[in-house]
Amino acid sequence: MTEGSRPLLAAAWMTGAIISFSSMAVAGRALSGELDTFEMMMYRSFIGLAVVLVFGLSTGKLREVRFDRLPLHLLRNIAHFTGQNLWFYSLTLITLAQVFALEFTSPIWVVVFAVLFLGEKLTRVRTLAVVLGFLGALAVARPGAGGDPLGLALAASSALGFACSIVCTKLLTRTETILGILFWLTAMQAVMGLIATGWDGDIAWPSAAAWPWVALIGCAGLVAHTCLTNALAVAPATVVTPMDFLRLPVIALVGMLFYGEPLDVWVFAGAALIFGGNYLNIWSESRRHRG
Repeated sequence: MTEGSRPLLAAAWMTGAIISFSSMAVAGRALSGELDTFEMMMYRSFIGLAVVLVFGLSTGKLREVRFDRLPLHLLRNIAHFTGQNLWFYSLTLITLAQVFALEFTSPIWVVVFAVLFLGEKLTRVRTLAVVLGFLGALAVARPGAGGDPLGLALAASSALGFACSIVCTKLLTRTETILGILFWLTAMQAVMGLIATGWDGDIAWPSAAAWPWVALIGCAGLVAHTCLTNALAVAPATVVTPMDFLRLPVIALVGMLFYGEPLDVWVFAGAALIFGGNYLNIWSESRRHRG
């Protein structure tokens, strides 16, 4: 792999992540009337763990699972488990575009964390890309212009958990394989979900109509993290994260087509800023590596 191809390869991985995260949002909203967020996370993690074990055993890659970085795996999964539960709950309170837009404040935190803990350089182009994306997200969501205040607060809070998870993932990719990271992701969060769901002794079993959505959450979550982890393995976190802004115009269209959520000129203005920031970032990184 040439250095110049790394940003483009990261962009390809992030396309898969965008599709998977968007599918998971639709499934999460469909299940919200039957399962709580802890139950969604528990079933998602057990399905993902089963897939990882089957793949690992059939390919002989299960031996890649290591035990020497468990504290960092635990930190990553606590952060992600918290952020994902807040994210799922906010889906029931505000529009899909607002959820995704407020989640996208996480790149601001990723840049700070990456500079402080990963030793990555904060260039002017990377800063501009993140700022443009954040402004685009605000243009779409316009917090304060409508929406449940609790839902807005939860979606914004989930960004901190996701940012910490992204930085921990980047650290883990220095020594861990993709399968090893996904194994601990699904195993640890399955236990967390089981504890959080079962503490009151009441665990709901999905109906027959709900199982396809449960399966979609489990598979989409695994694919999303596979794509995101691969993207972080080939490019810096400050390059990968702005690409994720592309989820916003995609989910805004989904909300309009399937849930009747309004789509106005602010969505297109925000999308233009988001695409502009991503294009600038990828172009700059490719040019720098070629040079």
